[in-house]
Amino acid sequence: MIYIKNAKAVLKDSILDNAVLQIDDDRIVQVGTEDSLQIPSNAHCIDAEGAYIGPGFVDIHVHGGNGTMFFVAPELTAKHFLAHGETTVLPTLYYDLPKADFLEAIDKIQAAMKSPDGENIAGIYMEGPYMNPQYGACADKNCWSGTIRLDDYKELVDRAGADAKVWAIAPEREGIADFVKYVKDTNPDATIAVGHSEANPEQIAVLKPYGLTLQTHCMNATGQSSEWLGTRGCGPDEACLLDDDMYAEIISDSMGIHINPHLQKLILKVKGTDKVILITDSFAGDGEPPENLSHVTDLTFDSNGNLCGSRLTMDAAVRNVMKHTGCNLVQAFRMASYNPACVIGMDNEIGSICPGKKANLVFLDPDLQIKKVMLNGIVQ
Repeated sequence: MIYIKNAKAVLKDSILDNAVLQIDDDRIVQVGTEDSLQIPSNAHCIDAEGAYIGPGFVDIHVHGGNGTMFFVAPELTAKHFLAHGETTVLPTLYYDLPKADFLEAIDKIQAAMKSPDGENIAGIYMEGPYMNPQYGACADKNCWSGTIRLDDYKELVDRAGADAKVWAIAPEREGIADFVKYVKDTNPDATIAVGHSEANPEQIAVLKPYGLTLQTHCMNATGQSSEWLGTRGCGPDEACLLDDDMYAEIISDSMGIHINPHLQKLILKVKGTDKVILITDSFAGDGEPPENLSHVTDLTFDSNGNLCGSRLTMDAAVRNVMKHTGCNLVQAFRMASYNPACVIGMDNEIGSICPGKKANLVFLDPDLQIKKVMLNGIVQ
């Protein structure tokens, strides 16, 4: 039994000062104040020294980081993000992988999930294979821009199985409905996301019955068709903003390059912080940045100089979104922990500080820098 004392606990809707957390094995048993929760005299205590303690971050969309892609070295990459408070990650695979490499990547990540060094890997985010090839980084390397055929995707979907928590697709692609149906037949719990798309609300609505509840990086790598000269069409960004059931992912980098800070404010204003999910979209790209962005340290670029994800970690994303939008720490944690846990159906286990949930915790100093991380009740 472990007691954490002298903490500021970041709960789902408030901050509890003088907080005490009782941990037994890998679970939170009780949460209270120093006045209400008695600590036995012989108890093993961790003094938080006034630090904020929040639920471990849940990064559902992350390709790699620290110079390594998840599909190359999953355990090493998972360890990098764990050090930044990401107690749950979904390694993200992209449409630039040919089928054989896709299958090998799935195998490596699934093996890492069973390894002690991959305990924070909770599944896979399939960013593709069937998105709109006009949008997103590495478009010239898209291996899946042709006809959507069962013979091509069956083995991929079967191999990923229940470990594929999210499938990002472009609803406007011909034959995509059959693909989505097969995904849901294979894994009824899979979340479907609109990604790299110019779909209109009607095209998106067709797939809503199959669990389409998420937009991949809102206002980034998306488009819309013009309905008349000088008018703005209604694309996936607008459809997400209008749909109360849909979550919007946002990438909040330091300079607001992926999403302009004004647009981040707009998303939060329309969706509310209970329907926004912070992601890092971190990538291990080695392309050269354009000259006007060469000074920005948390972006990555493809070989064509196009934006290709980030070098973000979730602790930095939390600080950034607070700076860009004026949201508070409770709201930032909701977007970085609870909401992503909800969208992948894991909110009964992770994402908030509650009795019965996993003791996945992050300790932050007043400047919101990581002090320590606890995974499954063990300080890392």
